Amino acid sequence: MSSDIVIMERDGRIAVITLNRPERLNAISRETISRVQAAMDDLEADDEIAVVIIRGAGRAFSSGMDLKDDAAAGITGVDAWRIVLEEDLAFLMRFWDFPKPTIAVVHGFCLAAACELAMCCDITIAEEGTYFGEPELKFGSVITAMLMPWLTGPKIAKELLLGADDRVTAERALEIGLVNRVVPKGEGMTVARGIAARMAVMDDDAVRLTKQAINRAFETMGLKEALRANLDLAIEIEAMETPSRKRFKEIAKAEGLKAALAWRESRLNGDDG
Repeated sequence: MSSDIVIMERDGRIAVITLNRPERLNAISRETISRVQAAMDDLEADDEIAVVIIRGAGRAFSSGMDLKDDAAAGITGVDAWRIVLEEDLAFLMRFWDFPKPTIAVVHGFCLAAACELAMCCDITIAEEGTYFGEPELKFGSVITAMLMPWLTGPKIAKELLLGADDRVTAERALEIGLVNRVVPKGEGMTVARGIAARMAVMDDDAVRLTKQAINRAFETMGLKEALRANLDLAIEIEAMETPSRKRFKEIAKAEGLKAALAWRESRLNGDDG
């Protein structure tokens, strides 16, 4: 891997985007978002590319949004949070709306916004040992793209999101509809390339319109409207700064992010700090 935080490679009709911040578990920074969006622009315009695969370098797909990045930005107020969260949602939904098939290959950790990114892709391949989940409520934060209820149904989504469960195994993720397949460690890309190669021999326009038809089935049921409504609520939550979010930021500022994360986990064990 190079020092570039996002790597884009073409291999015939298949493109691979690699999140390349392994020292930070591929936390998604503002720069990451910008670089991935630029890569997607290039690939959308490239008629030779039929399928896009996204993966993570190192020991995880991604831990989610870069908390240090957001903390350093010092975002406050409804207007400022609307700009940030609209950018986040547009980034995630780019994979849902992309005219060509998108495949996520996940391993290690696939958490928070990264879990949402994997759900936005058309196909998700999980390697054994992967953990999924959205722990945002542990520190009073928000779920930007409320896609989980559409994939799992409301009962499972409420269990996982309201309980901030971030240890959902790959096997359970398959059972509840978050992923397409679970494969042995190290075999995710091989399986994904096989699926992509099969898609790549189809007629491009037929694939594009079929993906569009499947997406429209959900959008007709109100998916896009529900996501916009969730975004409004997310902005309201972020702008009002919940007590747990305030405390998390105080600890992060005084003692560092690692200490804040430890406090976040301790709350689940009955220790309010």
